[in-house]
Amino acid sequence: MLHSFNIEIIADIRSFPGSRKFPQFNKEALEISLPQNNIQYIHIKALGGRRKANPDSKNTAWRHIAFRSYADYMETTSFKEGIRELEQIALKQRTAYMCSEAVWWRCHRSMVSDYLKLRGWKVMHIMGISKEQEHPYTAPARIINNKLNYEKQAE
Repeated sequence: MLHSFNIEIIADIRSFPGSRKFPQFNKEALEISLPQNNIQYIHIKALGGRRKANPDSKNTAWRHIAFRSYADYMETTSFKEGIRELEQIALKQRTAYMCSEAVWWRCHRSMVSDYLKLRGWKVMHIMGISKEQEHPYTAPARIINNKLNYEKQAE
């Protein structure tokens, strides 16, 4: 599937790059199998999910605490450093980023994609062999003064 998009490198953006259910997606397995298929592997822990909630979060458009927590994390220096690392890679090589969730709309990849789209990147989600979908902003996303905003809008 990755070859149908000429992917040269996979950026793993899981906080914990392993899977008990699908061991072929463990970091150690990917570090072997991807290069065997002429695809590089890198783990960018700074973009990983499972972040702690901020009790004063203003990102209340996200109802689920995991997404709200990640939105809070997106405001940190660590997140921005992870994004810079991903962007530097993507400037040089055709890049895909992955997480544990198969579909992008149930994963923090959707929020990373919002951020990259705002920064001018064309983000495409791989849906199958030669099948892709351009990233639409997530429903909670608002662009205010050229900044990504997940605050709940007044009704």
